[in-house]
Amino acid sequence: MTLNNIAIKAALALSLATAAHAADRPNFVFLQGEAQGWSSMSIQMDPNNPASKSDFFHTPSLARLAEGGMRFSRFYAPSPRCTPSRAAYLTGKSPAQLHMTYINPSPMTGRVQLPRTSTELPLSEVTIAEHLKTAGYATAHFGKWHVGRANPAQHGFDENDGSNSNAGPERVPNPNPKQAYETATKGIEFMTRQAKIGKPFFLQISQYGGRSALDAKRETMETMRQRVGRRDDRFIGAAAVALDMDINIGRILDTLDKLGLAENTYVYYTADHGTPGRNGPLANGKGSVKEGGLRVPLIFRGPGIQSGSFSTILASGVDLFPTVAELAGIRIPLPAGVEGGSLKPLLFNQGTGAITRPGEAFVAHFPHYDGDPIGPASAIYDGDFKLIRAYESGDRFLYKLSDDLGERNNLASQMPGKAAELDQRLTAYLKRVKAQVPNVDMSQPVLAGKSRRGDRPPRGRFGTGERISMFSILDKNQDGALSLVELNQLPSLLQSLDKNQDGKLSAQETASFLSQKRSLFRGK
Repeated sequence: MTLNNIAIKAALALSLATAAHAADRPNFVFLQGEAQGWSSMSIQMDPNNPASKSDFFHTPSLARLAEGGMRFSRFYAPSPRCTPSRAAYLTGKSPAQLHMTYINPSPMTGRVQLPRTSTELPLSEVTIAEHLKTAGYATAHFGKWHVGRANPAQHGFDENDGSNSNAGPERVPNPNPKQAYETATKGIEFMTRQAKIGKPFFLQISQYGGRSALDAKRETMETMRQRVGRRDDRFIGAAAVALDMDINIGRILDTLDKLGLAENTYVYYTADHGTPGRNGPLANGKGSVKEGGLRVPLIFRGPGIQSGSFSTILASGVDLFPTVAELAGIRIPLPAGVEGGSLKPLLFNQGTGAITRPGEAFVAHFPHYDGDPIGPASAIYDGDFKLIRAYESGDRFLYKLSDDLGERNNLASQMPGKAAELDQRLTAYLKRVKAQVPNVDMSQPVLAGKSRRGDRPPRGRFGTGERISMFSILDKNQDGALSLVELNQLPSLLQSLDKNQDGKLSAQETASFLSQKRSLFRGK
């Protein structure tokens, strides 16, 4: 623990000294979605891009929040996976610096020898909840935790519902699918208690994932069927889950109005990463450093923020900690290592201005096999430009996002100087934060581009003694069903299995592939 962080931890004991001034401080409500697509809401996230709005999803409460505040068109989750992003939101530090880059410990597999990654947020890290407690705030977390086994109370949350990881209440019947209604109720009760005693609060409500019809309330499913017509419930389910979440966001907003707190409360909504699908103009999704995995909504409402405004300036998840700290008027220094900068200049100036950060605006370090065909990768942003480094192939991909939001046109060969500049900056950043960078063994076979999750630990249905099937390989999100996106992998997968390129798939070719997959999932 650094001296700076020790000082901050010690300052918690002095929180009562600042309590006399606490009544003057604003409240904060952080609404965190799960796998939220940038264009999967019924509100337009980019004022210049109609495709950033969905005609299928219905989110009137988020629309209400957006109409009363500011939308960030270029906001990025710290990681395309949940645990790293959630840790970064809590600390203001990147997953690269925290050494929390994946959702599970990673074995060393394939051509890319994956770095070890932690799933436990160290108790030495100062969270936004701990920082706010120095100013007399009451703090609470309800819903998905997923940053380790330590109770949220050990990270500064006065009230919480435990270190419940990602599992959540699977297949919970009415009236509480995936705890969407229960978590909102707990948040409402918390806000009501703080209003009665006049204490400022920080409330974090985090949604569980859920995309199928079984994760949604039956009444909500029927509402969506009637709204969009009879479609396959696999698609209706995702929209119904989103509406359940939205209904409960509306309950939170209504409570703030009822308690007379809305005028002195900052409410902000974002997500841990992009969705596995439904990304509109964005490429790829969850598990990818392409835009579909990283670009997520950010909506911010509160005193001093103009209603219905937009910001098109790049912002990231590590900016939220210093933003809240400044809005709360906390005078003690930020914890050592915080990488973000306050968004207040944008919030109070109709989305324009400059963000002061100690380092790079945004780097996504994701050295793992997951949902992206290019395999383990890192990305760095510079204005409209974005460079992706693919570790397995050694390729560099350079995109100008203002002209190529779908990341289809690699400019690296046309602009070698720009690609080299960003690549050098990426290397310098990873070195500065002491990131764990994978090693590449060129003697090993190429795995990128194939349908596998090579750095998953040997557990669940991919564990020892379990059957590895083509279905299980194609079912990338492990929801027990094959989506159209997942089925689209099949042609390229079959082509890669046809070793002799005779246009046929032999039993030997299939058996060899499944044997390789079995070894990978067992960490061999």
